Formats: sequence, structure tokens, C-alpha cells
Amino acid sequence: MARHLTVITGASRGMGFAIAHQLIDAGHDLLCISRKTNEALDRRARERGGLCEQWPQDLARASVAAARLETWLQERSSQPYASATLINNAGLVPKAAPLSAIAVDDLADAIRVDLEAPLLLTSVFLRATQSWKGERKVLNISSGLGRRPMASQALYCAAKAGMDHFTRCVALEEARQPNGAKLCSLAPGVIDTDMQVQLRSSDPSQFPDLDYFTGIEEQGVLASPEEAARRVVAYLARPDYGSKPTGDVRD
Repeated sequence: MARHLTVITGASRGMGFAIAHQLIDAGHDLLCISRKTNEALDRRARERGGLCEQWPQDLARASVAAARLETWLQERSSQPYASATLINNAGLVPKAAPLSAIAVDDLADAIRVDLEAPLLLTSVFLRATQSWKGERKVLNISSGLGRRPMASQALYCAAKAGMDHFTRCVALEEARQPNGAKLCSLAPGVIDTDMQVQLRSSDPSQFPDLDYFTGIEEQGVLASPEEAARRVVAYLARPDYGSKPTGDVRD
């Protein structure tokens, strides 16, 4: 049976956990990089006879994880993986407020997790797997807010717009390489996660779009993490994956 390797960030909860769980069931070997580990993933991997290695890592200090990942992948270069995939899923949202009202340290941590970490991890993933024979993919979990401006979300909007655009650039680079990686920055739709809870709990005087987020919950249009994960995993498996460097699961 063909072996597949997936590296995923932010896998300890929410949609990232659901993606990791579904990939374990699909027979993927996993490396999960998150602030905390989740024993449920280890149990599921043991039940399925697969590999699930978890690194507790604060991605606000992504250079540490990137250096470790490069070495880890190089040590596996002789293994006959049919595919290797990096999923940059981890995200950090500062409080919903004007940029001038957010502490500099909070802004710095968020931009490092949301944009710097995906850049660094993508760089080392592509370099370490460049000579691998199997199919290579990078999936960046973006957001509609990377394509739509919103007051009191300047950092998150900017980070996701940056993720979209660096994906476009790197896709052009990889298209010039033998067995170049396929990349996509994918908006996963609106999901019932801790981020939504955080946004709905915002100060209405600081967040003019609060009613939008309370409204989508009241209308019942939020996808569960499990359903969102199924859509993301299905998109990743599409035969035309990477033909467009930005996408949306609702397309």
C-alpha cells in the first residue's frame, strides 16, 4: 500500500484536529506541530497502525520548528512516500479592535504565527523534499478575510492576504522545477471554532462587524470542524489541485 506523509500545524483542536483525524483514517503518516499535543490523535494512530508524531511548539517562534522540520524531513528522504504534504493550518487572532488599540507584542505574535510560520515552514519543506520522487503539495489555510477588508481585523486580513500572495509567487517558482510542488491557499468557509466564539464576544464599540458574526451563528450557517475538514481534505485530493494558487471550498 502506498504511504503518504502529511505535516500539519495547529492540529490539537478545531478544524486542524479534524483534518489530522481524517488523514490518520485515510492511512497518512502524520507530523503535527501545535502549541499542545492531543492524546486522541495518538490513540487513533495506534488503532489504525499508523504514525502520528506530535511536537509541542509555539509557532510565534517558528524558526525553531522550521529548523527541526528540515532535519526531520531530510532523515526520511530515503523512505518511499507516494506523496508529502504540508498543511499550514495554525492561526492566531488578536482581539477585534482597531490596530492602534492592540498591544505591539500581541500583534507581533499573531503575524509570526499567521504569516511568518507558514513562510518558514514552506521554505524548509520544499527544500528538504526537493529530490523526493512522490507528489508534493502545500496547502495554506487562508480565509475570506484575506480577500475582503474588515475594520478591527487589520492584522488577520493582512496576514491572510500575504499568505494568498506568497502562495501565488511560490507556485510560479515550483512550476519551473522538475516535480515541482503544487500549492494552494484555500479559504475553508465559515466554521464553528474558538475564533468565532472570540469574535462574537468582542466589544461592539471596537468591532463594527460584530452583528455579522452573531448573525451567521444565529442563522445556523457555520460548518462544524468535522464537515469543514472533510471539504478541505476532499479539495486536497482533487486531481486539479494546485491548478489555481488560491481557492475556496465553496467554489
